[in-house]
Amino acid sequence: MAKVRILSDRVANQIAAGEVIERPAAVVKELVENAIDAGATRIEVEFRHGGRSLMRIEDNGHGMSRDDALLALERHATSKINEADDLNRLASFGFRGEALPSIASVSRFTLQTREANADVGSEILVNGGKFVHVHDCGRPVGTRIEVAQLFNSVPARRKFLKTDATEAAHIITGVRLYALAFPKVAFTLIEDGRVIFRSPECADLLGRVAEIFGRQLAGELMPIDVAENGMRLSGLIGRPGTGRSTRHEMITFINQRPVDTKAVNYALIESYHESMPKGRYPLAFVFFEIDPAAVDVNVHPSKREVRFRSETAVRGFIIRAVLAQLRDWADSSVQVTASPTPSATIPVAATRPPIAPQTTPAALPASLRALTTPGPLLHIPPHPVGTTSGPQAGVNAPSLRPNIDAMRPSAAPVASGASPVANFGSAGAAAEPTVVRGWRYLGVAHGTYALFETRAGLVLLDRRAAHERIWFERLQGQFRDGAVPSQRLLLPVPLELDPIASALLLDRLEFLNGHGFAVAEFGRNFFRIEGLPAWMEPGDAEAFVRELLGALRDGRLQESQIDVARDQLARLAAARAVRLGEAVGEAAMLALVSQLFACRAPLTSPGGTPTHIELSQGDLARRFQR
Repeated sequence: MAKVRILSDRVANQIAAGEVIERPAAVVKELVENAIDAGATRIEVEFRHGGRSLMRIEDNGHGMSRDDALLALERHATSKINEADDLNRLASFGFRGEALPSIASVSRFTLQTREANADVGSEILVNGGKFVHVHDCGRPVGTRIEVAQLFNSVPARRKFLKTDATEAAHIITGVRLYALAFPKVAFTLIEDGRVIFRSPECADLLGRVAEIFGRQLAGELMPIDVAENGMRLSGLIGRPGTGRSTRHEMITFINQRPVDTKAVNYALIESYHESMPKGRYPLAFVFFEIDPAAVDVNVHPSKREVRFRSETAVRGFIIRAVLAQLRDWADSSVQVTASPTPSATIPVAATRPPIAPQTTPAALPASLRALTTPGPLLHIPPHPVGTTSGPQAGVNAPSLRPNIDAMRPSAAPVASGASPVANFGSAGAAAEPTVVRGWRYLGVAHGTYALFETRAGLVLLDRRAAHERIWFERLQGQFRDGAVPSQRLLLPVPLELDPIASALLLDRLEFLNGHGFAVAEFGRNFFRIEGLPAWMEPGDAEAFVRELLGALRDGRLQESQIDVARDQLARLAAARAVRLGEAVGEAAMLALVSQLFACRAPLTSPGGTPTHIELSQGDLARRFQR
């Protein structure tokens, strides 16, 4: 009995589909690329249930004859290349000839197409790799492909698909990339009967960015166009200081192909090293052009990644180009500032939306005002501190860690569900916390780290991490109890979003508005922030909502798990609520320590970093080799 056999074309296509078609977005990607290669100027994409039940891609390209349409469903059939050397001169997207047969082998696949010189079109129906019928049909010039019941012939593959919302997000992101790459092609995207975005033909990239991402974001961009040694970088980049908390608005194209390449991404991030705070990512919609022979687009089955012949040269060119543009913009800004107009003398604070006077934190009840006041969270008068004499190094040295149990107020036990920080604050400073005894405040280093001398050694406290831990547990209690103090704004903050972020926000308005916000839809992809939690400054509102939407896109905030979603929201909010003042005193620092160790988890920040580090006298003696 033979042990080696040739697989049937149907099985071979299903195996190939595992490499090419990993999720519904891959189907849309391959078919949109075919439409662009066919010279289409109008492309419409529709999908239902995250692409599981239906995906339809229709274009007005040059179409195919019946013979070509049948041949296109055979493996390795392509009109893009003839010889292996053609891979060095690729000017099209698809070239392997595996997409259509792979898709047809794992779905109910319907293809309708007509050429300009044909009187009728052709329709081909394939179900799970088996031809059902081929006959004439009426349709305009172009091609229409419907992919229904994806993975119906391999149900095991369906189990590995994510939720409809996740799969839909991948499809929307992919179509958006091709809409950016080809501004002169009109795109329409429809999800479950709802138009996500409809972008007509645009004259330039800026117009397309404004259509998809909003005019507010487009106003933060500046053009770039630099060429050197056969390389060219063009498109739009963010102005210095303008960034995002995620990379969703840092989009790169290589020879007009949307790809994710580390060489270009890292070069962009490095270029903004002195113009962007740490942890932020620049805005970028850039096209990098290079000789096709110097880049390999065939290193990944889905062509998501590329490999350069000389990554060092590419990275160096991009850094030089972006830095030069940033310097030019800075120089022009300095020249404009040197001759200010009368309107330039308006104080910055005057431009911020004022808070309605009847709902300011000062007008809140005392019990709520204690929960919303930033800065020194609790005033404790200075204590007589003990002094140490002589070294106390050795294994019997006193512990540096405060007695956490002694920190907690004994007069008023913490009620179930109440905030321990709030209860500690209400206990007052009459009963002097013994935990602060023996801690002598020495000062603040680098504006962030508070230094304390203790009987056992030294403690360095990260002020920001400590504040974030206190705010995090405070906000957890507020969210859990549904008692979030809020403030109405006299002048609402406008917020313009791209269609994807707009859809995300619309679906979660109830959740957001139930946690201290008041956000209302005000037109297509346009919102107004009419109210905020009392801990937030109006100037931080837009950035926080965008950061929250970034967390939703990344899957870090799942609304289906309400407790997890609230914790993540509290984690994001705690980072925004902290405002470290430059003037700090002993009373404020000791109050911070007291409230920190009244928390449930005082040793780490919400992000898991330490709130303080401890150096015993033994550690210090060893460092100085005593």
